[in-house]
Parts: sequence; structure tokens; C-alpha cells
Amino acid sequence: MHLYGGIAKPASAGILVLFCLYLGLYHALFGALITLFRRGRPAAKGALLLSPFAWVAVELARARITGLPWDLIGIAQVDNPLLTQLAPITGAYGLSFVIAGVNAMWLTRIVIKQRRYARPALALSCATFLVLYIVVLRRVHPPTFERTQATAALLQENLEVGEEAASAGPPLTIGEELKSFSELSLLPQAGEVCVGIPELPETKCTNSVPSQQRADVDGTRNLQGTDLIVWPEAPNDFKVIDPALRATSSSREFQTAMASLARAANAPIIVGDIAFDADPAVERGYDEYNSASFVAPDGRFVGRYDKMHLVPFGEYTPYKRLFFFAGSLLQDVGLLDFGRRRTVFKTRGHTYGTFICYESVFADEIRQFADLDADVLVNISDDGWYGDTSAAWEHLNMVRMRAIENHRWILRAANTGVTAAIDPYGRVVAAAPRHIRTSIRVGFNYEQKVTFYAAHGDLFAYFCSLVVVVAFGLSSLRRATPVTE
Repeated sequence: MHLYGGIAKPASAGILVLFCLYLGLYHALFGALITLFRRGRPAAKGALLLSPFAWVAVELARARITGLPWDLIGIAQVDNPLLTQLAPITGAYGLSFVIAGVNAMWLTRIVIKQRRYARPALALSCATFLVLYIVVLRRVHPPTFERTQATAALLQENLEVGEEAASAGPPLTIGEELKSFSELSLLPQAGEVCVGIPELPETKCTNSVPSQQRADVDGTRNLQGTDLIVWPEAPNDFKVIDPALRATSSSREFQTAMASLARAANAPIIVGDIAFDADPAVERGYDEYNSASFVAPDGRFVGRYDKMHLVPFGEYTPYKRLFFFAGSLLQDVGLLDFGRRRTVFKTRGHTYGTFICYESVFADEIRQFADLDADVLVNISDDGWYGDTSAAWEHLNMVRMRAIENHRWILRAANTGVTAAIDPYGRVVAAAPRHIRTSIRVGFNYEQKVTFYAAHGDLFAYFCSLVVVVAFGLSSLRRATPVTE
């Protein structure tokens, strides 16, 4: 918040501590529920059996109440091909349930003392379960890589953000940026492409395209054509201004350049920008949105998606009345407005659903794009705000889980990386190295199947919450009894 958001150090530290304490209340809630369940019968064993339901219910509350379901425990298993088969049905919550359930089952052996052979029998059961799991996991063959039928050019602008931008020297003018980015978008291959997640020891990066993406199923098409160009969310001066407002020279230059690029490539473009709509009902006279604009192959701006889930203390200040004491310390926080509706883009018989940056954390929102018949998902992001912390990789793993839940290809263009093509099984099949200005050509397919999760959302998590509510009610009706176990 200080380095990239411009908030003063004392205010940043205070907000961080308060936010950590706030989120910590969910762990306290989980502990309180387990304590309450111990009142019933069979006391500790019953509490352990209910703990997976309670954990999922608390994760759902974190998503719905606080609006920050970052790194649900199930995300840790995104590379587990056996457990991820649950995701198209239950979402990441199903994986969280299994993790909590296995740990609860193991702990149950510790609290069972009454029967002579109970603990050895349970330990043997746990060991048997583990062995069977390993055997089944070895027999689960990963899906084969399919030949792709379409090609996208994903741009990585690599623009510095915050204080880093101030110390990086004179910035490019908007004309220089547009010229450079347009040229990169039209190159057959601008630089290295990684087959897998960049910076992992086993990932190889070369100047060639992965072999499984060179042609479609009948071998007649190569990557010389482009079906889509994607530019990321980034700290640039790209603006789309309502005709009712006075357009700036930079906004006209941006729209002209995008129209020219679309016509030159004969391909649609999804580009991150800031949009301004006239709104006489507000004091400043306009609404300002973090947006993704859709440019048709003929150069017309034909649609726009406005980000609906903004970043707190980055793009807006939540609970402004609560933070009245901060005064001018929060003056640099963005004043963006919330988007009002989910929008998909249609062209040449295909539908694209676009979500912006931090929105990828919210599984129940992303699945609505697939339910709106989007047959490919596009994520534009600026992970430069995370610096070189683990957050950029955590963010990538959550995007990968969205691909699995919805069984969709996700084309991801990120300002500083990770720019990647992710297949419906969550595998990064092609990516650009981070922290370089480049573009990569990636293959992808269109998918029409709507998964159970995409159609119905968090039903499993709500079922777990219902179990917790019923257990809470029953425990509350019982008189507390001494715990002897």
C-alpha cells in the first residue's frame, strides 16, 4: 500500500494490522465452532468429524462476508490430478473439505482411548487409505495435450508501477508505447516462450512454440494467423472517454491505434484501459472504471467490461466512514467506480468472458462467464503491484483453479507476468518469462461444456454451512457437560 499505492507508511501499517486482525476472526470462529461442538456427543470425536464442514463454512463466510477468499486451502492442491477432479463439481471448496477431512480422520485416532484395538484399527485404516490414494493417483493418467484450433497474441507490457516507476527514468510517451506494443502484437514470436510455469527448475524456455500447439487437429493450420490479441491491465494512459465528455488527445490516439492494429491483424482485441462515462448525478460529473475494451476486427470499439470487484485500499477505500480519522493519508487511494454487470464479447461465432486482475480470486463470479456461454476466458492483470513476493505465484494458481472449475482455456496477459495460456486442466502450456517486455503466440481451444460448478456455483459449500448450522443448533440445545476425553 505504501510502495505502490502511495499511502503514507503509518496509515499503511495501521491498515495492514487491522486487516490481519479482521481476517484472523475467521480462525477464531472456526475454533469457537469446534469448542461448541465438543459439548455434544460424542464430544471430541464428534467435533473432529464436523471440522471439515466447519472449515468449508468458514471459508465460504470469508468469501461472502469479507470478500477476500485469497488462497483457500484447496488451492494448495491445484497440481494434484486426483483431487482436482472434484473442482468442476464442488469448486476449490471440495478440495478444502478433503484436506480438512484427512487431517481430522488422522487426529481421531488420538482421541479414541476407550477400546483396546480402536486406535490401531483406525491407524491401519488411515495407512490403508494413504496407500490406496497413492496407487490410484499413479493410475490417473493426465489428459493428453490436444492440438489447438485457435491462436492468441498475449502482450506483456512490463511497465513499472508506483515508486519503481518514478525511479525507472523518463517514461515512454503514449505514442511510443502504442507503437512498441502494436509491433510486438504483430510479431510471429517476439521472444522466449516457456513450456510450463516460468522460473521453475523443470521449465524450459525456448524461442519456438510448443509442438502440441503448432497446428489444429487436422494439421491444416499453423500459428501464422491470429484469432485474438490481448493487452493487459497496466499503469498506462490508455483511456476511453464518453462522447458526452471532452475527449483528450491521448484518448483519441489510443483508440485510433487500437483500430489500426485490429484491422492490420484482422483480429479482435481485448485491451485494458480506464473508461469514463458521463454521470451528472455525481459531483465530479463522470464515473471512472477499470475496464477491458473489446475492439472488433474492423476497428470498432463494440463492447466493454467494467471491473466489478475492486481492490480495497488500492482502487477504492472501503468503509470510508470507519476510516474518517485517516483524513488525507488515504488521498492517493483510487476513486474508481464498481462495474454494474458482467459482459461477454461475441465475434466470429465465439464468446469471450473477461475478468480483471484480483477478480480471479472469486470463483463464484468467474463461473458466471461460463454460464453466460463464454467458450474461452481472458484474464488481464497487473501483478506488478505484488513485486517479487509469492503473491504473483499464488495469484497464478488461483487462475489455474478457475480454469479447472469451469473447464475453460484461460488466456492471461499480465503487465509484468505471469502471461500464460492455461488449459482446462489447470496446466500452464505456454508462458512468457517475467519482467521483460514481450508478446507470445499461444494456441487455445473453444469449450462449450458447462460444468456443474459453473451452472450451480457453491452448492457444496452451502451444504457444508447447512450441516454446521444444524450442528450448532443441536449443540446449543444440549446442556454443557464435562469433557472427560
